[in-house]
Amino acid sequence: MTDPKKAPLTQAAFDRIKEELDYLESEGRTQISHEIGVARSHGDLSENAEYHAAREQQGLQEARIRQLRQTIDNAEVITTQDDGVVTPGKLVTIAYQGEAPETYLLGLMEEKGGEHDVLTPDSPIGKVLIGHSSGDTVIASVPAGDLKIDLIEVRAPKP
Repeated sequence: MTDPKKAPLTQAAFDRIKEELDYLESEGRTQISHEIGVARSHGDLSENAEYHAAREQQGLQEARIRQLRQTIDNAEVITTQDDGVVTPGKLVTIAYQGEAPETYLLGLMEEKGGEHDVLTPDSPIGKVLIGHSSGDTVIASVPAGDLKIDLIEVRAPKP
């Protein structure tokens, strides 16, 4: 990640975000506009719960559109290599002291939707893992105290 203002995204996540944005800006807006029109036709707007709900939904949708645009504008599409070093876009298998190993995708929350939970690079655990390799042990300072983490495996996700 060369520019700290850029957000690392895999190509799959970037494509998913772009697809959602395209939908919301076209069909989504048309649909919510129709719902507002139908609700408006039911009469008195001051006591029309359907109208107010549709307007609230429109506001939420427009907020999501702004969020998606900002994510796309700040995105840095990354490719991952299987070099065994923790970087955004990689799958990391870690074990907390005395617990079973867990596998996470190191990336932004926009990466969610796959079979693994997401661990963000800016989180206390994500920050200490970056740059380390399998077999390393790191200490993350979390609100509950210091957490010893064994890095078991680092690999690039399957395309």
